[in-house]
Amino acid sequence: MTAEPGDRRFLRRYAWVSIGAAVGTMALKAVAYFLTGSIGLLSDAVESIVNLVGALMALWMLTIAARAPDEDHAYGHGKAEYFSSGVEGTLIVVAALSIAAAAVQRLLVPKPLEELGVGLAVSAGASVVNLVVARVLLSAGRRFRSITLRANAHHLFTDVWTSGGVIVALGAVYLTGWQLLDPLVGLGVAANIVFTGFRIVRDSVGGLMDTALPVEELERVRAIFDRLAGDDIQYHALRTRQSGARRFVSVHVLVPGDWTVQRGHALLEALESDVRAALPGVTVFTHLESLQDPASWDDQHLDRVSDAEV
Repeated sequence: MTAEPGDRRFLRRYAWVSIGAAVGTMALKAVAYFLTGSIGLLSDAVESIVNLVGALMALWMLTIAARAPDEDHAYGHGKAEYFSSGVEGTLIVVAALSIAAAAVQRLLVPKPLEELGVGLAVSAGASVVNLVVARVLLSAGRRFRSITLRANAHHLFTDVWTSGGVIVALGAVYLTGWQLLDPLVGLGVAANIVFTGFRIVRDSVGGLMDTALPVEELERVRAIFDRLAGDDIQYHALRTRQSGARRFVSVHVLVPGDWTVQRGHALLEALESDVRAALPGVTVFTHLESLQDPASWDDQHLDRVSDAEV
């Protein structure tokens, strides 16, 4: 199965897996809540609703991101994935606020819990489902460089850990009879969800702001150009950015002015090929310049200063 960004329609199958898991776990946790009346289990059920909305959004955005470049979107539609993860992060925060409100209400008006054993067993089953699906989504997200799938996976992992906390707390309620543990854990769940939502939104904003490639990937690119750099060949204005699964690298390569066009072109073709081999799915833009031309050194920054601005 190819991971090239040109055809990523197959990623939608993972979104369908996430949708199925969200529907199933939401039903299980709702049953657990109605059996026990636990705010902790209600928080789990609410988060599963967010999981479902996020999975539906992921399906929509993955469908858009898989579209081929067109006249209006010459660089592709990959950034659609950032909208999906951004919306999911926002929904997570909204869910956390609703959980916190319910927990505060239960602190003010305590209510005894019922059928804890059955409720905990049902919730544990839902957590196992989320754990399996989260591992599948995270593996696919890393393999195919999909921020949408990674966001879904991290959200589900958060669901697993918070469900574990709820189960431990309700077990403590069952053993000690201290009912306040339930809403207190609900507040802890809400705080943890807020942190996860903030991290997902931050990553989405970074992508929309054309964040550079990670340091490790950037160093791989620099190493390719450094191998050839010397008295006769130099480079500058190396810039990178990422858009969903796509990576973009642009650079200016300076060679002696008496080189033929063919020789310079052959050099750039070799450099671009090496970069593509080091970073699959990258689009490389190279610009050939003369070492002896003073104008070649005027465009090392993003915007060249025009004569009118000097």
